Amino acid sequence: MLLLSIDTSGKQGGISLARCEGERCEILEISAIAGGTFSALLVPQISKTLSKHGLKAADLNALVAVSGPGSFTGLRVGLAAVKGLAEALHIPIVSLSLLELLAISAQHDGRVLAVLDAGRNECYCGEYYAAALVREFLCSKEELLMLGSSKDLAIIASEEVIISLLQERGISVTRVPRPDSALAVKAGYKKLVAGETTNVKKLDANYIRRSDAEIFSKPKLDAQKRPS
Repeated sequence: MLLLSIDTSGKQGGISLARCEGERCEILEISAIAGGTFSALLVPQISKTLSKHGLKAADLNALVAVSGPGSFTGLRVGLAAVKGLAEALHIPIVSLSLLELLAISAQHDGRVLAVLDAGRNECYCGEYYAAALVREFLCSKEELLMLGSSKDLAIIASEEVIISLLQERGISVTRVPRPDSALAVKAGYKKLVAGETTNVKKLDANYIRRSDAEIFSKPKLDAQKRPS
């Protein structure tokens, strides 16, 4: 079974091609793509990667999409490519949250809080228990510090800004590498085998936080609705 994962959620993204059978998943190729170039380089890089291994798009059996949270523009580009390929090839899609991948990489069976820097003094958080999603949410860094006081919660992070913040307050945090497309394709294969797939119509970006356009346009829209 041939799988391709696509991650355009961060400043750096990439694709991974893997051949998976039984419990084994062999990574055939990992290609990094710099942020800001996704729209120009993503589709050509997919074609180049497949050609390098004597394959074509029609050989793919499933696609794995990292759905966010992350860059609004990057996610739109990546998910558009996934939708286009899936619709043309009639193959299933596995959607994975970046927070979920962060939690998976820690290999912790208890209660886990995966944390990513969201900018603006905020954090993206994903709470998991025994690898099952409890909730994903946006919180301030002050709220994160309060959550970190819970003794039964293992906090997982990859970014130095989050790790330093917690350690300065004496809060334990497990440092893991930022999840990449290779981890995504392996985790995606497990979900595929379990039947946890989505289709083109249901695939959507997991922004968690609304876009600036939504946040800042709402007052204007409300003002227009008020009677004069």
